[in-house]
Amino acid sequence: MVDDLAKKIESWLRQQMIDRGARGLVVGLSGGIDSAVTAALCINACPDNTLGLIMPCHSDPRDAEHAVLLAEKIGLGYKTVVLDEIFSQMVVMLTGEEYDPGQKDLSVVNIKPRLRMTTLYFHSSRRRSLVVGTSNLCETTVGYSTKYGDGGADLLPIANLVKAEVRELARHLGVPREIIEKPPSAGLWHGHDDEKELGVTYDQLDRYLLTGQADEKVKEIIDELAVNNLHKKQMPAIPPQY
Repeated sequence: MVDDLAKKIESWLRQQMIDRGARGLVVGLSGGIDSAVTAALCINACPDNTLGLIMPCHSDPRDAEHAVLLAEKIGLGYKTVVLDEIFSQMVVMLTGEEYDPGQKDLSVVNIKPRLRMTTLYFHSSRRRSLVVGTSNLCETTVGYSTKYGDGGADLLPIANLVKAEVRELARHLGVPREIIEKPPSAGLWHGHDDEKELGVTYDQLDRYLLTGQADEKVKEIIDELAVNNLHKKQMPAIPPQY
């Protein structure tokens, strides 16, 4: 069943390339499980022209190490683009202050994924390739992404999969155990923990999305996140023709 799912997604990726006249795929390698699964699907779908980009930006060094580990395990060509300096310069330019690695100001830390999006599209344009996003169903449902950052992509191949399904697919695709078992983190600040920021666990999200069942408090948090972040899934509003 898992093998069949992987093959269907890989076939879908190939068809998307044909439909859009693309020569290849470009995917960001964060060192996490979602990007690992996405990258493995991409290299299987397009073994001759898939590029992985490792883009540390004041990041935990282990993330880049895990990204390299994954790329070498699945035979994925990759480039590393260090964004520390340009990010720091932008923070000073915009705020007048030096970057504090512990700060949680979203207006500042969301610059990181937006710089990564710019980097991905630079390479995709040069290679006539599609940018492949890594969001799963839990994230797309509650809008857990940065608008025009990691939310900016041409394809979202695992956006119909809850976290448990992503883990199952990761094991099937040979993703290293260190990546499968590491705590989920968007890495926007030092010590960033996805589940703490969301206020719910991925297991709770999975259960609610698959069965509709959850404690009332969990339901309330998930539903509120989904409503508040709905704008991330919508196209820019256009007035009627007057």
